Amino acid sequence: MLCNVSGLKNKEGKTQIKNALDKIEGVHEVGVNAATGTVTVGYNEPATEIDIKNCIERTGFKIVYE
Repeated sequence: MLCNVSGLKNKEGKTQIKNALDKIEGVHEVGVNAATGTVTVGYNEPATEIDIKNCIERTGFKIVYE
């Protein structure tokens, strides 16, 4: 799953998102690219796309829907 995220500018934001997503059961891979403002997440059940998006937004970032 790939998300475009606004407000992702530095290493601290990258770490915040990665740490938050790592706490979701079923998430097995998190890639955060601050340069492009994207987050890539590999996951299995019980994690869902909604859980992941909610987690990113609770961390203080906004998902950009094209």
